[in-house]
Amino acid sequence: MKIYLDMRCFNRPYDDQSRPRIMLESEAKLMVQEAIRNGAYDLVWSYILDYENSKNPFEERREQIARWRTYAAADIEESPGVLDLARGFREHGIKKIDALHLACAVHAGAGFFLTTDDGILKRAALIPGTRVTDPIGFIKEVFP
Repeated sequence: MKIYLDMRCFNRPYDDQSRPRIMLESEAKLMVQEAIRNGAYDLVWSYILDYENSKNPFEERREQIARWRTYAAADIEESPGVLDLARGFREHGIKKIDALHLACAVHAGAGFFLTTDDGILKRAALIPGTRVTDPIGFIKEVFP
């Protein structure tokens, strides 16, 4: 199964862990990454992940996240199909960068799109063909 983690998801372990939700999402995200490393899931990477990660002001974080590209089973580049999907998501009030992430996931045929962004999670039902959830929801739904 292919899964796509957006940049908020990749950055979650670097957030303030004093709030229970953030701590639990971080732990769940790390479990997902371990499963990817072990070959249980195929990671989808994209040009928009590269772009957004390049804007990270923390070099160590930027480098750690960029290494995940080597685990990707698919690397989605910008294309007319991706841009058309993103435009459709924008019509539903999804922000530009988020719409591009979602479009890359859908274009790649990802079964799951993982995010910690409440704005995306509230619009999850608008995304056809890809289940949008947070790392905790993914663990609850998919892990044995």
